[in-house]
Amino acid sequence: MICLLTTEHGFSAERVDYVIENGTIHDGTGKVIEQGYVAVRNGKIVSVGPGEGPACEQRIDATCLVISPGFIDLHTHSDRGIIDPKTRGAVNYLLQGCTTSVTGNCGMGPIDVQKFYDNVDKAGAGTNVAHLLPQGELRSQVIGRVNRKATKAELQEMQRLAAKAMKEGAWGMSTGLIYTPSTYANTEELTELAKVIGAHGGIYASHIRGEEEGLVSSIQEAIHIGQDAEVPVHVSHLKVKGTPNWGTLRLAIELIKEARKKGQRVTADQYPYIAASTSLAATIFPPWSMSGGVDQLVKRLDDPEAGAKVREAVGNSLSIKEDGKQIVIAQYSPRPDWVGKHLREIAKAEQKTALQIAEEIMRSGGAQIVNFAMNEEEVRDAMTNPWVATASDGGVMVPDATRPHPRNYGAFPRKIGHYAIREQVISLNQAIRSATGLPADVLGLTDRGYLKPGQAADIVIFDPKSIIDTATFENPHQYADGMRYVFVNGVAAVHEGTPTGALAGRALRKKSTP
Repeated sequence: MICLLTTEHGFSAERVDYVIENGTIHDGTGKVIEQGYVAVRNGKIVSVGPGEGPACEQRIDATCLVISPGFIDLHTHSDRGIIDPKTRGAVNYLLQGCTTSVTGNCGMGPIDVQKFYDNVDKAGAGTNVAHLLPQGELRSQVIGRVNRKATKAELQEMQRLAAKAMKEGAWGMSTGLIYTPSTYANTEELTELAKVIGAHGGIYASHIRGEEEGLVSSIQEAIHIGQDAEVPVHVSHLKVKGTPNWGTLRLAIELIKEARKKGQRVTADQYPYIAASTSLAATIFPPWSMSGGVDQLVKRLDDPEAGAKVREAVGNSLSIKEDGKQIVIAQYSPRPDWVGKHLREIAKAEQKTALQIAEEIMRSGGAQIVNFAMNEEEVRDAMTNPWVATASDGGVMVPDATRPHPRNYGAFPRKIGHYAIREQVISLNQAIRSATGLPADVLGLTDRGYLKPGQAADIVIFDPKSIIDTATFENPHQYADGMRYVFVNGVAAVHEGTPTGALAGRALRKKSTP
């Protein structure tokens, strides 16, 4: 079933594969067409305009629906899952409207960019994949997971590998400066690596060094790295954690605004929830205690003097977090009955202290946790800034017995359905732009993120009356509602609300500047 795009729409007669018509178009720029169409041929958008579009048998009637570019998630941890046969379909992301996933975040993931991209293309994926060079894994390969300064030779080797990654199509470099071994790199080391990234046209994306009492100085560090390395800076999951620190996010926002006023490219992303999620180790154990990995931590715990210092630091951290009440176990295989419970609750049941439970967990390899640490008003305040994109900080997954953060299933519909449409914290137009044109601009994507001729046909069609996240902290493995159609490179990945199983996503390789 093929239709013709006629000359009345400004093109000579040509065959198109399908037309999406009668919908409200949000094109990613801020422009809205109240009733319009999008015509697609060979995986590309060939025309966008007002009205119903050309007559065609193969068409989609989007009456009362929104047509927008596919959502671009700047911050995922889908590195392993997107090449795993069980999860590469990325259904939890497709039903959020995501058509492109950025991997390699927080300094974690594969550093062999060519091999990773080839693995994505080998069998396809549910979404497109754009990769960042993970600085933590880079440092680990060259130096190891130890707490010391890089030698001149080691820094040069990391710079060589960074240049290689950029030539293989990486879009920039990420850091995870609360995680080992990322955290062991000083500002000078990060700047020297960032210079290589900037020279190749990439971005510096950072999970900054501190999101609690160190938030302001950490934002300053990121901005200074961008200035000195002449590279665009992107702050991952902008937030402030911990009740004593609430109120300081505005200071971080002002720092970014000032840098932007001076012409520096500084942006951020956000997941719209009041809880974070990461490892127990990164949440309450000091970085110095993790030097060398879990095995070395256990040796320190077994040493009377070092163990006392570790326990003192962890105890202080737990006390700030209501003796572990804010920390809920998301995944811990040795004791699946602990999943979904907070540390204080587990400690009471086991007749131990929260500190003893934390130590037991780490001696068994660690756990993933959800940390209820943010303020709702600050979550809302962050999203009102036009330079803050939406990003999940999640990963591809399928329902199982774990209790992960609901952002894995609902970040984008929550921003649009809850905060924009229902709560009206921001406009629908801004919510859509924060998921489309803005992240495309941040990353440097030139062929997607907008609905315009020549762009890849990554398109979503959703019902503004029903789009919403259904995943909760208590029951997180729930797919979002409201996504009617999702096209990835012109192929239907979701049809009438049902995933098709298509693996039309591909590796997106950046063309290096030099």
